[in-house]
Amino acid sequence: MKTSNCIWIPQTVACLFLLGAFNPDNPYSYYIILRWVVCGVFAYLAYQALEKKQIKWTWILGITALIYNPIFRVSLEREFWSAINLLTILIAIVSVFKIKSQKQ
Repeated sequence: MKTSNCIWIPQTVACLFLLGAFNPDNPYSYYIILRWVVCGVFAYLAYQALEKKQIKWTWILGITALIYNPIFRVSLEREFWSAINLLTILIAIVSVFKIKSQKQ
């Protein structure tokens, strides 16, 4: 099975974690794991976009990975994170079609 055929799997994992972030009863450890997962997924997707010479998407996905970077964290209020999480879900969904659309 080719990697390009399963490009939706990382986005699905990230979206599930991001949707789970809307639960206000999550322990802080959930958000730490969320950062690691989402940063890793978007770094991987940025690499996939770079491999397909989709520079615009490489930047979008790379910046998204940096926002969720678990080492040098971006500290924002919960309301801002909720908006960023929604935007990130949208980026993940659109990237399924944009990254896959170009043939190698």
